[in-house]
Amino acid sequence: MLSRYTRPEMASIWEAQTRFKIWFEIEAHAADALAELGVIPKEAAKTIWAKARDVIFDVARIDEIERETKHDVIAFLTHLAEIVGPEARFVHQGMTSSDVLDTCLNVQLTRAADLLIADVDKLLAALKKRAFEHKMTPTIGRSHGIHAEPVTFGLKLAFAYAEFSRARERLVLARKEVATCAISGAVGTFAQIDPRVEEHVAKAMGLTPEPISTQVIPRDRHAMYFATLGVVPSSVERLATEIRHLQRTEVLEAEEFFSEGQKGSSAMPHKRNPVLSENLTGLSRMVRAYVTPAMENVVLWHERDISHSSAERMIAPDATVTLDFALNRLAGLIDKLLIYPENMQKNLDRLGGLVHSQRLLIALTQKGCSRTRCRCGAAKATSRRS
Repeated sequence: MLSRYTRPEMASIWEAQTRFKIWFEIEAHAADALAELGVIPKEAAKTIWAKARDVIFDVARIDEIERETKHDVIAFLTHLAEIVGPEARFVHQGMTSSDVLDTCLNVQLTRAADLLIADVDKLLAALKKRAFEHKMTPTIGRSHGIHAEPVTFGLKLAFAYAEFSRARERLVLARKEVATCAISGAVGTFAQIDPRVEEHVAKAMGLTPEPISTQVIPRDRHAMYFATLGVVPSSVERLATEIRHLQRTEVLEAEEFFSEGQKGSSAMPHKRNPVLSENLTGLSRMVRAYVTPAMENVVLWHERDISHSSAERMIAPDATVTLDFALNRLAGLIDKLLIYPENMQKNLDRLGGLVHSQRLLIALTQKGCSRTRCRCGAAKATSRRS
C-alpha cells in the first residue's frame, strides 16, 4: 500500500494488529464451541478470552518467532500461548492453518466491501445533487468526439449515476460471495473437528459456513470479488476521461476545482490541469491489474497449496485501498466540479445550428424527399456539411 493513495479506515483493515486480532477471535470462538461440545474444559475457553481479548499483540515478537518457525500461524499461536498460559494447549484443536487464514481473509474482504459500498453511496449522492442542479443545462452531445446533437449536462451525470448504481449492486453481491467461513480441518473433511464449530464461528464472525470446501475456501469466490473490483474503476475512469476532455482549453465546459495556492505547472503559471482526473485514470489501471492474479489463484493443486497466498497478500490490500481512495477522490471531484453553462452554449452554437440536421432531414423526408437522393437543395447542402 502506498501511503499517498491510502485512507486510514481502509488501511486499518489490513494492518498486522487487525489481522492478529481476527485470528484470535476465530480461535477463541472455536474454543467456545469446543467447550460447549465438551471437547475442552469450559474454564479453558473463558481463560482464553479473559487473557487475550483486549491484548495488543506484539507484532515484532510474532515476526521473531516466524523467522525461526517459517510458519506465520504457528508463530502467532506460540505468542498467544505466551499470553494465555497453560490453557493455550486447548487452542486450535482439530483446526488447520487455512481455517484461520481463509476465514480471516474473508472477514477483511467483507469489511473492505462495506467501506467500498459506502464510498459508492457518497459518490452517488454527489452525482445526484449535481445532475438535478444541471437537469436543464443544455450542452452538446458528442459521438466519436464530434458534435452530434444537444443533451443536458444533467443527463451526462445521470448516465454516471446509473452506472455507479450498478456498481453498488455488484459490490453487494461480491461481498455476499466472499462472506464464507471454513473451520473444517486438514483437507476439509471435519475428521478432527465437529461441523458445529464451523457454524458457531461463522455466526460469530458475521459469515456463513462454506458448503463444500477442501482445505481452503474455493478461490472462485475471490476471483469474482476482485473481478467486481476491476469493473468499478473502469466506470471511474470513464467519468474521469469525460471530465478531462471537458476541461480542455478549447472546450472548457467543466473544470476541476482549483484551490487557492494550487499550482498547475512549474514552468507555466497559467496552467490549470485536470490532475485529479488523470490520477484517477492511473489508479483505475492499477486496480484492474489485480484481476488477473485473482483469476489465476482459482487453480490450486488437489486439496490445497499456497500458490495463491503470496498474490493475495498483495492484491487484497492494494486493490481495496486503491479503489477506496479513487472513489472518494471522484466523489469530491464531482461535488466541487466547476461547470460553465455559457461555454456549453457557445460550443452548441459553433456550427450555426447544424447540430439539428437530423430534425431537418426528418422533416424533408416527410415532405417527399429521398434520404439518399433528395432533390431538395437544402437537404443536399445539409448532407454535404454533415
